[in-house]
Amino acid sequence: MTAPTKPSHNGPSDPAAVSAIPPATDRATAATGTTGTTGTTGTTGTTGTDRVSLVPPAGERAVSGASLHAPVIDWFDEHARDLPWRRPEAGAWGVMVSEFMLQQTPVSRVLPVYEQWLARWPRPADLAAQAPGEAVRAWGRLGYPRRALRLHGAAAAITERHGGDVPADHAQLLALPGIGEYTAAAVASFAYGQRHPVLDTNVRRVFARAVTGVQYPPNATTAAERKLARALLPQDDASAARWAAASMELGALVCTAKNESCHRCPIAGQCAWRLAGKPAHDGPPRRGQTYAGTDRQVRGRLLAVLRESHGPVPQAALDQVWHEPVQRARALDGLVADGLVEPLADGLYRLPLS
Repeated sequence: MTAPTKPSHNGPSDPAAVSAIPPATDRATAATGTTGTTGTTGTTGTTGTDRVSLVPPAGERAVSGASLHAPVIDWFDEHARDLPWRRPEAGAWGVMVSEFMLQQTPVSRVLPVYEQWLARWPRPADLAAQAPGEAVRAWGRLGYPRRALRLHGAAAAITERHGGDVPADHAQLLALPGIGEYTAAAVASFAYGQRHPVLDTNVRRVFARAVTGVQYPPNATTAAERKLARALLPQDDASAARWAAASMELGALVCTAKNESCHRCPIAGQCAWRLAGKPAHDGPPRRGQTYAGTDRQVRGRLLAVLRESHGPVPQAALDQVWHEPVQRARALDGLVADGLVEPLADGLYRLPLS
């Protein structure tokens, strides 16, 4: 991982020079999903990128996969953000930590927690040696704290199965607890420079607009999207990893969910959605996330009390965080069921020790 430089659009020869690019606020969108129509696509040729061509709506000209690579990667070389998980010292563990933290959380909130986390636990074994509750405590107010437990579980498995080194093999990454299809591909690509389709919400939106010609991707990732992502990959590993990072950054900074900046987009002249006149989304209404008054808010307040205490907390202290007893009890029960809170005798609670 390095800070962005200006290699040729064919990508760096050193896999460590591939930059991991986190999406910004659209990680939050992934929590509820974005809704949209799939659009009609057709592929011609094989999965080789110089033969990929999808037919956009309204008879507009097809977009060639190969024609997208150079402008997007060149744009990325010029505009990619300098973030700590892109630097050489971050390594594969730094990339993995960033990918866990950036799910449903914007970069601005992740940065301070990431720095503190890596300073405290620079290797998976350092985290694995701690109680799971310490991971929850250090997670702070990033939200969705089960990610902290999953990251702790992954660190323990890495320590036990792989001698403390994050594996480079995609299948071994996927076999780690808490690692799904996206995270395995992201770590293999961004940390090890391998050729994998990396489909987060930002990338899916770029592909939906530029190639498929619709404003938003479907609610959940489809087989058609995975096929398209594989087809659009450059053939060599380094270029494919660079393309994955660059297309993600394009979605995070330019081709955003709202107020897209087509005048700054390096592929605006090829974008099927723009060429079709930017047809409006015609699927179900897109739902924004809510927080105030939800069980998530109550859970957050309960966890805040437990994080601030280094010993067991009595039920009476937890009762002070929320006025409605039924919702408060439901939120606390959910935290216990999720393994984030451990109940003790005499009405005491603590962060988990095992």
